[in-house]
Amino acid sequence: MKFLDRFFKKGPKVAVIRLAGAIGMGSAFRPGLSAAGLEDTLTRAFSRKGLAAVALVINCPGGSAAQSSLIGQRIRQLAEEKKLPVLAYVEDVAASGGYWLASAADEIYADATSIVGSIGVVAAGFGFTKAIEKLGVERRVYTAGKNKVMLDPFQPEKPEDVARVLELQAGIHEIFKAQVRLRRGARLKAADDEVFTGAFWTGDKALEMGLIDGIAEMNSHLKSRFGPDVNILMPSVQGNWLTRRFKVDAGSLGGEMAEGLAQGMEHRALWSRYGL
Repeated sequence: MKFLDRFFKKGPKVAVIRLAGAIGMGSAFRPGLSAAGLEDTLTRAFSRKGLAAVALVINCPGGSAAQSSLIGQRIRQLAEEKKLPVLAYVEDVAASGGYWLASAADEIYADATSIVGSIGVVAAGFGFTKAIEKLGVERRVYTAGKNKVMLDPFQPEKPEDVARVLELQAGIHEIFKAQVRLRRGARLKAADDEVFTGAFWTGDKALEMGLIDGIAEMNSHLKSRFGPDVNILMPSVQGNWLTRRFKVDAGSLGGEMAEGLAQGMEHRALWSRYGL
C-alpha cells in the first residue's frame, strides 16, 4: 500500500534528484556525474505532473568544471522552462563543483556539520623523471606542435607550462566566481577575499557567510514548507548492482578495470580532501 500511496497521495508533489559522487570522473564500474548521464534523470524529474518544486540532494566533492557548468545550466533551463523553484539540500559535502551544482538551486540548505564551499580550481599530478632514470627507462615522444606534451609526467616540468596551467585555472576560477555571484547575489555576506579562496566551511559558518539559506534536513523542511501531506517523489534505482556494473563488453573489461582502479584512486583522493 505504501508503494501505491506515492501515486494517489493528494498533497503537493516535490521531485527529488540525487547528485552524489564526483563530477565527470567515472567508468563503467564507477559512474560519475555528467550532463549526458543525468539528462534523462533531470528531464523525467522536471516533467512530473503537478509539481510544487524540485529538490536536489547533493553529496559531491567536486570534479570537472565543464561538467559542473553544463549540469548547472541544464537545471536552470528546466527550472525556467517549467517555472519550478529548485531547492538544494547538502548531505556530507557540496564543495568545489558540488557547490557549483548547489548554486543552480534557488535556495540551498545544509546540515550544520556539512562541508560547503571550496570555490576554487585545482589541478594535481605526479612527476616520474627520476623514477624512470633509476629504472633505466628511456622516454620517446614525437609530436607536431611544441606544446602537445605539456606537463608530461615523464619529462622535467617547464616554468612556461606551469604558467599556462595557472592561466587556465585563473580563467575557470573567474567563471566559477561569476556563477556564485549571479546565483547568490545580495545573499553573500562575506568579502570576496574570504569566499573565493578555495577554503571550505561547515554548514553553520556557510550560513553566516551567505553561501546557504538555512540549516535544514530535506524531509522535515519540505513538510514545513509545503505541509505534512507533501508527496516527496524519490528517484528510482536504474537496474540492480550487476546490470549497472557489467554493461561493458568482455573485450574492454581489462581496460575498464584498470581505468576503474585509477579513477577510484582519484575519486578517493577527492573525497579525502574534505576528511570523508
